[in-house]
Amino acid sequence: MTPPGAGPDRSADAGLALDLFTLAPHQLGGLCLRGAGPAREAMIVQLSERMAVRRLPAHIDDERLLGGIDIAASLAAGRAIRQTGLLEEMGGGLLLIPMAERLSPAISGRLAQALDSGAAFGLVLLDDSATDREGPPAALTERVAFRCDLTDARPGVSEPRPEPFALSEIELGDGAALTALAATATALGIDSVRALMFALTTARAHAALNRRIELREEDLQVGARLVLAPRATRLPPQEDAVTPEQPEDRPQQDSGSSDDQPGDEARAEETVLEAALAAIPADLLARLADGAASRNARGSGGGNKTKSPLRGKPLGARPGIPRGGARLALVDTLRAAIPWQPLRRRELVNEGATTRLLVRKPDLRIRRFEERAAAVTIFCVDASGSAAMARLAEAKGAVELMLAQAYVTRSEVALVAFRGTTADVLLPPTRSLTSPNCPGAEARRLPPASPRRGSWPKASLRGATPRSSSS
Repeated sequence: MTPPGAGPDRSADAGLALDLFTLAPHQLGGLCLRGAGPAREAMIVQLSERMAVRRLPAHIDDERLLGGIDIAASLAAGRAIRQTGLLEEMGGGLLLIPMAERLSPAISGRLAQALDSGAAFGLVLLDDSATDREGPPAALTERVAFRCDLTDARPGVSEPRPEPFALSEIELGDGAALTALAATATALGIDSVRALMFALTTARAHAALNRRIELREEDLQVGARLVLAPRATRLPPQEDAVTPEQPEDRPQQDSGSSDDQPGDEARAEETVLEAALAAIPADLLARLADGAASRNARGSGGGNKTKSPLRGKPLGARPGIPRGGARLALVDTLRAAIPWQPLRRRELVNEGATTRLLVRKPDLRIRRFEERAAAVTIFCVDASGSAAMARLAEAKGAVELMLAQAYVTRSEVALVAFRGTTADVLLPPTRSLTSPNCPGAEARRLPPASPRRGSWPKASLRGATPRSSSS
């Protein structure tokens, strides 16, 4: 078995991925290039020579990305003027995203939605993250076929190739290629169907690049190495990675018979898996464990202060365009525009302007708010058996204590009781001591002052009183 990390150099794989992507850009989605340096800059230059490339501005908004009303032009013209979005202007080219690890979730979601709706453009994600814990949004890396790590790589030299075949001319055969790739993806812990289709398209593009109409084993190995290996989440067990050897007493002449088709498929799956393992970093498991531990240590974020455009604690207004849900701070906008009125009227005196108040784009101010992220604590109680009432009493006391401090901590509490094969929501998420929505009871009013353990009225849990055990 080929050890992980012993495959070809990164520059050669990155150059091959570039050639395959330019052959089928819409089917392969794009590339994710990690590691700044001469190798990455050379790849960007080659992409610019083959396709039209547009850079995504760092602080782009929804109107500029998807199209909308141009506020500055509308204020100057006195009527609504629509501007085209960046995605409409792409025209089948490539969208280059510098520092993709800092892309906001809102913009990445818009791009992912546009790709899923059939928009004709490709993505080039430039990953400048310092550690494996960071990286571009998963919504975008899932939709690009190739992830190339160019850290400490040298610029490659692209060799001239003959005119490739069209991707539609490549025959898939009887499905053995897809079966081998699917077995490799399963062994590497990849559960995404999109990654499997990317690997198959890569194999077909490699065959077309070499002017073949039938898929070969080397084409499947390229698809596994370039697409599946960077997405691996585990290493296959040794007994699963190696195909059992044939018995020694088996006649040699039977090796070429038609009954050996299952064995041929198993050997093909083994070679494709070996090609993927050769491209996997040797410290994959340690990096995955480190990343999972860091993600678990971050917590849920409950109680953290976040900026909000709609509600929360008011903050000072700042210059900006009222887009994406942000509200216009009218008074602050007028304060910024009024001192400039005499000068602006003198500039427009020859044009016969009759506007009483001239407001321009730099005058616009938007409101800002700050709110705390809510935290929901869910109590799950086993309401079966003879000790159910004691468990429910303990849960009631804990819920009451947390509800007494719910306003201060901005937290919510919920209570769920499990019995048999059903679960009842006795207390929906709330922060109020008065809960009128609890199912199965007529009165839901809790003690208003000094809540103590077990002080809920019995009617509040009447709908969830556990039945006596028949055993």
